[in-house]
Amino acid sequence: MRKILLFLTFCVNLILLSACLYPDEKLSKNQVAYKDQIVAVQTAVESFKTDNEGLLPIKTKEMNTPIYQKYPVEFNKLIPKYMQEPPGTSFENGGVFSYMLIDVETKPTVKLLDLRIAEKIREVNIHLNLYRQNHKGYAPFKDVIADGVFSIDYKKLNMKEPPSVISPYTGNSLPLILNHKGELFVDYSADLYAALKKYNHTYKEGDDIRRILVDNTDFVPAYSLPYTVNEKNNEPIFLEK
Repeated sequence: MRKILLFLTFCVNLILLSACLYPDEKLSKNQVAYKDQIVAVQTAVESFKTDNEGLLPIKTKEMNTPIYQKYPVEFNKLIPKYMQEPPGTSFENGGVFSYMLIDVETKPTVKLLDLRIAEKIREVNIHLNLYRQNHKGYAPFKDVIADGVFSIDYKKLNMKEPPSVISPYTGNSLPLILNHKGELFVDYSADLYAALKKYNHTYKEGDDIRRILVDNTDFVPAYSLPYTVNEKNNEPIFLEK
């Protein structure tokens, strides 16, 4: 009887272990060095462009789409001639990144957009839209951060803590903020401050300094407002229109 119980316990543990292995295998596929996958997509994009008289394999977006979310790679146009399948880190293949193009008119370059940021914003937007429906369209503004930029009164949204996302640049938490229209954005001030200290630059007040993140990393600052530099202390500030 004891041997039977031991055997049954072994079988149950084996089933549980097998159930846990699939996500791990899938995860390991998605954790293949994304830098190599960026290079592979870059090569495929360039080959497609050469073969198609300068056209790019991108999805169609509305004209007013923010620049760092405007040109996602359309893998259906690259497969199977230029790639066997989308990268393991891509959303299309179960990953957490959207492969984007920047500088499409000059030098199309592949970068990554972390979709976990988009998911968090969607989550907070559910609370935000519900609040606005019940408060004549008003957003739960709290403190003024800059002209037309506000922190969020998260308690009015029935949230336990201020909403934030994980930075693709540092792994630190970045707060979500509201513009004057009540739209959600990520505050990249901390990442920009670190980048201004780390990398050489010639930015002056009035320039959009988000580019320093794009030029020195593999990621785009998705869902961001424009920033410039305060020449007095070389620190990032919101760029007023």
